Amino acid sequence: MGDTTERKVCAYSGVCRMSHPQAESVIRNIIREIAQECAAKGQTVSETLVAFVVKAIVLDQRNGFNVDRTLTKNDVQKLIKLCVDRLMDPRSPSLETIKMQVYFDMNYTNRGEFLEEHHRVLESRLAPVCREITDSRARTAEELESLYRKIVIYVLLRSGLGSPTDIKVVREATAALQSVFPPTELGTFLSLIKKDKERQLKELTMIITGIRLFNKDCGKGGEGIDDLPTILKEAISATTKHIDSELQASREMAYKYTALIEEMEENKVKSNTLNANQLKEALYNSRQHEAFLNIILSDVIRCAQQVQMMDKQFGAQMEQLRVAVKSQTAVPTAQVYPLFISLSKLWNSFQDEIVLLSVLSNMVANLQPFLGIHEALFPDQVIQPLFSGIVVKSDEERIKQTEGSRINSPEVLTKDWYFPENTANFERLPIQYHGFCGFTIAAKNGLLLPGNPDIGILKHRDRYYVFSSKEAASMFAKDPDHYISLIGEKAKQCAELIQLLELHQQFASITPYSQAEEKLFIKPVSKCNSSTQTDTHIMETNIVKSYEWNEWELRRKAIKLANLRQKVTHSMQTHNSHLRRENFTQVYLPKQVGTQTKRDSATNVPKPQVFLAGLRGGGMSKPTNMVKVNLTRAVDET
Repeated sequence: MGDTTERKVCAYSGVCRMSHPQAESVIRNIIREIAQECAAKGQTVSETLVAFVVKAIVLDQRNGFNVDRTLTKNDVQKLIKLCVDRLMDPRSPSLETIKMQVYFDMNYTNRGEFLEEHHRVLESRLAPVCREITDSRARTAEELESLYRKIVIYVLLRSGLGSPTDIKVVREATAALQSVFPPTELGTFLSLIKKDKERQLKELTMIITGIRLFNKDCGKGGEGIDDLPTILKEAISATTKHIDSELQASREMAYKYTALIEEMEENKVKSNTLNANQLKEALYNSRQHEAFLNIILSDVIRCAQQVQMMDKQFGAQMEQLRVAVKSQTAVPTAQVYPLFISLSKLWNSFQDEIVLLSVLSNMVANLQPFLGIHEALFPDQVIQPLFSGIVVKSDEERIKQTEGSRINSPEVLTKDWYFPENTANFERLPIQYHGFCGFTIAAKNGLLLPGNPDIGILKHRDRYYVFSSKEAASMFAKDPDHYISLIGEKAKQCAELIQLLELHQQFASITPYSQAEEKLFIKPVSKCNSSTQTDTHIMETNIVKSYEWNEWELRRKAIKLANLRQKVTHSMQTHNSHLRRENFTQVYLPKQVGTQTKRDSATNVPKPQVFLAGLRGGGMSKPTNMVKVNLTRAVDET
């Protein structure tokens, strides 16, 4: 990470005009010299911290560095002196905030990357033991027995269920292994290729782990196995409470500093009591601590959700296993081995959560020392009297004060504004400046006030801004680029604001700690009332009843028609049947119905009648002579 940081400094220091290897060499020498001078004065600093301070010094235009020209020897000496003085300052909240940011950047990683790295480390630690087993060429009985013991140790180390030095644990693991992989199978194992040996060792570990967990649940074993689900639930609860208390303390500190800064801007008497710049730097320090704790707390909450889900799955798998082996002396391996493997995977997930929770708890503890500057600069006996007559407001109270307020100025409504009722993903929009009011930061020299999204979220150049009041929103919307540039200049003077306000787009070479790639591409989903109507039948239906898509059905019909060609229809008539009278059927139409309109009228149509005569009496030699008579009366006769 140090090399990457050094490369980033080139973009600010001006040596970027050199060739890339030259620039890296110069920056590396500057960083190393600064670190050595600090060490000589009794202060040990990391190269990453030095690199970050170099950025801060070069960015601050008050220091007189010009990024458009190559650094001279005097510039380098001046840069080294300023950096050493900055790093050796014991009363700088800004330096403590930068240290906090560097520590978090170097130690925090997202859940997926952490678990991937954890598994890689585990594999690297187990590699020597695994290699010793897979490379073995055991022949004698003593060598085979030694190899079997190594497999037991490997299984215990990989599963994490007990210590290989505990004789009870070893005996239990050996018994479980013998039930699955007896020593007589070692010959077959040794004949496998290396990859197959490694795969079989992993499968054996999972099966043995599942067997031991099941035995523990049945009360027949489980030596050295802790109740991880219960331990995790208790640890998560304790960690959450601890983070909540730390969060509350940081927030109360930030609320007090904010109220005091606002009062000092109006009351010049109090402004002479404290250093306003130090007070704002202390505010940034507490706000940064709050932001980091929120990130860690979200990971702990997700950890709790994972544990709850896995606990249910573990219980279901265990119950399924009980049902499978209940009252049976022998159970097919194909039936129980997958269940044992599932139990093992779930248990490994519990172990991952334990490690992750431990790392998060350590990070919370390691962030606390960066707040020690507050007590040194602003002890209670000095700062407490200043709060007389001052109302300290929380972020929630400030937002509640502007509840119901909404931007309505005609001159700024022409810009893109988003409100809760017309934006589906209103809560997920990536707000700039970590949710603080952009106008207040620019107009009040870096004061951080929480923005209220209900006032309206302004979209400007594909970025989204919130404000602490309707007036602040109107002023910012009139000239957003001006206020954005002012915030950028303020961040150059206070480098800790670059990460606190997430100004990674203005300072592209600095990547924020919590940057989520997908967050930058979230677009607002607007909502509006709309209706559509579809015609029932846009085109006339043309359904061919005789259509058949099935080729075999068509084949069946073709065969049927081919067979009909060879068939003859026969008919016969008896002496009695030809004397029967001819019948006809008359159909009566429904009764006529009349409708009443403005004038009376009626319509009537003739009833069609057709008489067919001569259908009977013909024979085989004499053709039938049919006569069709139309009895329908004319229209004028009806």
